[in-house]
Amino acid sequence: MAERANGAAEVDIRRVLKARFGYDEFRPLQAEIIENVLAGRDSLVLMPTGGGKSLCYQLPALCQRELTLVVSPLISLMKDQVDALQANGAAAAYVNSSVPAREVERIFAQARAGRLALLYIAPERLAAPGFARFLRAVRVGLIAIDEAHCISEWGHDFRPDYRNLHLLRERFPQAPVIALTATATARVRDDIVQQLGILDAQRFVSSFDRENLIYVVRSKRQRFDALVGLLYEHANQAAIVYCFSRKDADNLADSLRQAGFQALPYHAGLDADTRKRTQDRFIHDETPIVTATIAFGMGIDKPDVRLIVHYDLPKTLEGYYQETGRAGRDGLPSECVLFFSAGDRRKHEYFIKEIEDPDEQARAEQQLDQMIAYAEARTCRRALILRYFGEDYAQPTCGGCDVCLTEREPFDATEVAQKVLSAIIRTGERFGALHVIAVLRGSRARRVLALGHDRLSVYGIVRDLDRDSLREIVGLLVDEGLLRLSGDKYRVPSVTAAGRAFLQERQPLTLRRAVRETETPEPEAHEPAEHKPAAAYPQPSGARPRQRERVEHVPAAARPQRGGRAQRATEGPADFDLALFELLRQVRLELAREREVPPYVIFGDRTLREMASSFPQDHPSFERIFGVGRVKLAEFADDFLPVIRAYVESNEAQGQGYS
Repeated sequence: MAERANGAAEVDIRRVLKARFGYDEFRPLQAEIIENVLAGRDSLVLMPTGGGKSLCYQLPALCQRELTLVVSPLISLMKDQVDALQANGAAAAYVNSSVPAREVERIFAQARAGRLALLYIAPERLAAPGFARFLRAVRVGLIAIDEAHCISEWGHDFRPDYRNLHLLRERFPQAPVIALTATATARVRDDIVQQLGILDAQRFVSSFDRENLIYVVRSKRQRFDALVGLLYEHANQAAIVYCFSRKDADNLADSLRQAGFQALPYHAGLDADTRKRTQDRFIHDETPIVTATIAFGMGIDKPDVRLIVHYDLPKTLEGYYQETGRAGRDGLPSECVLFFSAGDRRKHEYFIKEIEDPDEQARAEQQLDQMIAYAEARTCRRALILRYFGEDYAQPTCGGCDVCLTEREPFDATEVAQKVLSAIIRTGERFGALHVIAVLRGSRARRVLALGHDRLSVYGIVRDLDRDSLREIVGLLVDEGLLRLSGDKYRVPSVTAAGRAFLQERQPLTLRRAVRETETPEPEAHEPAEHKPAAAYPQPSGARPRQRERVEHVPAAARPQRGGRAQRATEGPADFDLALFELLRQVRLELAREREVPPYVIFGDRTLREMASSFPQDHPSFERIFGVGRVKLAEFADDFLPVIRAYVESNEAQGQGYS
């Protein structure tokens, strides 16, 4: 698998992959994209977050003599990527508003002298004084445009400065262009190639399926307690909790600290220095939990985030996909949990009504409907996400969402179905499911009484089932075709022709419902206060999990549980020694602090897991570990190998047999 670069000798990209990055295999589409770039052809790459977009231009940059210009709008991402490249022995630098003028001149001098392989720039740099002069003095062999959707007015994050990028193509017409984005509709893709002048670009569209992510929707009832449980399950692991507002992010961080966790808020209302400190502490594994608005996450190249929680309903399914995409970028199992209640719609609708443009308002309502449909789904959530992006999912079950993994049991639904359908008809088929359920349960709610629905024959005839059970049955009857929901935002159920026939014929009906744990009774009027005082929780003291000498460790997100999660196909070993893994994490952290880089720049979690699974004893066996390239072998082997040897010797002395 070799191709010819622009003016460069033939290269073996697999050899470069292992030597420079420590990987044995390419991810899907990476090899094809790299070969296209090295052949001097333009490329448009649509690949999800965590799919390996960066490698598609970084590896070709190391295979040619000319400079690769990388345009990125995210300052923090530039630094992270340059740190990682330098750790792999690559000559890389970045220039943006955070770099002093004298340092900029030094970097430009390196580039002019041919001593840089990659130079990251912000799009605003194209309009900066003197930059055009710099471009006339360098040879550019590849132009990489990251976050390419920013060039399109139809994209979700349009940036006017991106419209100047055509100047790069005009200045270097022979250099291939690779435009990369994690999200773009067909319309945006067409606009990207048009604006960049790469109409003949080969398009590479990867699957949007993030197989290692587990998608879960949970009730908001007692959600703080549920969140605390999730954070204990993911002890010592990075987590982002997305909140609806700045105030919510502040309050939740405070409550988590009172419960004994290390947590900091992040939102646009904080000053720039505070935001930077929080981001740095998170990236450097000093603060594991960040409670944030959607302002947090863009440009964070942290691959080992194991938990993404949406404490409130996001505005759009596309935004939700992007935010959950920040979990598990290293391919290891990670969990994405959304807390949802039927009342979430009202909170969003309040702000939608403030939108003056009627078209924009209608679009916001449609996006909210799509998000609520996801949260209420009783079919595979992964398939629903992929369908939103125009991708079919043919598998009968994904094995990685709560719907597919929830244990289900058959039950005789004949009687309760008749009661539900009758109640919908008796109330005129013009009320939402929650109102019908309130009638069935004999609620004394003001609206039920005002409408006289307490005098109907169906009033109070299903007092033995709670509200959630009845909502599930309504959904199952929709799936069965006995009910339909109106297409407007109120989602009013009505009885179909099949439903009326069922009522008349009184045929038996068996449905399959989720097996439920025994729960505390649900309050009628309001949700109880969520936040307990700190004394009500066992203090985590750093939230370190209990360890044994040798364990088969499967992440919490992948453990089979009633109502929920199971292991999915992932990258890296599931069977590894947790105690050794923790020791190696400490070594990694110390090395990262010495070099003032994030720990994952030294080695990712998958690399440490392989060390804790195969116990390498010397340089040749250490080099075979995933993520260990030529430079990192020379620089770090002698830091990790003594720890592994000492651990193995200690356990062998106790008769554990670790060879």
